[in-house]
Amino acid sequence: MKLLTIFLFLMFVPCFCLSQIKTGTFYDLEILQKETPKPTIIHLYTDWCSVCKIESFQLNKDKDLVALINKNFYFINFEAEKTKDTIHFQGKEFSYLPNGNSGIHELALALSKNKKQPVYPLWIILDSNQKLIYYHEGEFKPEKMKQKLEEILKL
Repeated sequence: MKLLTIFLFLMFVPCFCLSQIKTGTFYDLEILQKETPKPTIIHLYTDWCSVCKIESFQLNKDKDLVALINKNFYFINFEAEKTKDTIHFQGKEFSYLPNGNSGIHELALALSKNKKQPVYPLWIILDSNQKLIYYHEGEFKPEKMKQKLEEILKL
């Protein structure tokens, strides 16, 4: 009976696993772009954003989208209000700006069109030369993202 239970468990476990988008850091990006230039997706989020959490789950659930991103793009998940490291990006240095018990990273403000408070989630897509090619505030549904990324790859 134990053997049958284990066998059934192992048969059905893969059905429940999520794909995983390979994520990197801004430091990694600088090195990787020199070796193999690719477009970059920067996902700005916060840990208090419920839309960000739902969206992340939905995106990782879409195996085709995950494969598309992992093969053709660099992906950076950037927690805009908790990341306290100094980040070097596009020849500039960005730091965390504390504000009482919270704060925000300068890079989040620099990437956002709203310089006072970014809208989360925020999606920035850069070409292989690190130039902005797409900007999206708010939820980015997997089907729309797939369409946009395929358009970008055809450019």
